[in-house]
Amino acid sequence: MTESSTHVVVIPSYNTGPILRRTITEALAVWNPVWLFIDGSTDGAHEEFLKNPEQWPGLRVFVQKENAGKGATALLAAREAMNAGYTHMLLMDADGQHPTHQVAEFMAASVEAPDATIMGQPDFGPDAPMIRLAGRQLSIALTQVETLWGGIADPLYGFRVYPVRPLLDAFKQTTMGRRYDFDPAAAVRLFWAGVRPIKLKAAVRYVPKDEGGISHFHYLRDNLTMVCLHVRLLPEFLLKCFHIAQLKRRFRRTSAK
Repeated sequence: MTESSTHVVVIPSYNTGPILRRTITEALAVWNPVWLFIDGSTDGAHEEFLKNPEQWPGLRVFVQKENAGKGATALLAAREAMNAGYTHMLLMDADGQHPTHQVAEFMAASVEAPDATIMGQPDFGPDAPMIRLAGRQLSIALTQVETLWGGIADPLYGFRVYPVRPLLDAFKQTTMGRRYDFDPAAAVRLFWAGVRPIKLKAAVRYVPKDEGGISHFHYLRDNLTMVCLHVRLLPEFLLKCFHIAQLKRRFRRTSAK
């Protein structure tokens, strides 16, 4: 298990159920510190961490009584991390989809390139629902346009290491990206802000229901949220085209060194 004074693992959770315990246990086995952000959960899955904190060394739990959404929670975590002296945070889901065994690999890549966002490039297995794979294609295509094919990984895959100050700065002037649309909004806005993306392959596992798997994904609602996000991003993109093209060339030169 690696201890760090600069990089923290952040896990937002909303009614994740029993699988939350497994995710936290696996994360603590590979990294310290781990921060759990409870985003208005009502299932009580986090109570054991509050009742017996001595059994969970390296874990800190933040509880929000009202559900604010993934994006708002991620930005709250970034502010808390910066205030505590951390420069980077690895954001991962609580539902078992993200590979805790790759946390150290992603953190090491961030230490090597602290100016970059380390983005998971998902490696889907046969358990991935086809409807989920098909639904993400529009957001992938639009994100490529909005960054002029500048090397963004799958914009919907949220296993990433963010530099916290640039992340907060990128969202200062906008109210978008506070809920399910946070991952693509962060990918695009950080690119526009001059934070280069570095892609690393990462495993994806869709945990079956009989093993505690849970999903709050709503096909129509969440895809409409994505469409609305890109409707707002595209006009900004048109105003920034020349700047984005310059960034793309700069990132390529940096990567080639």
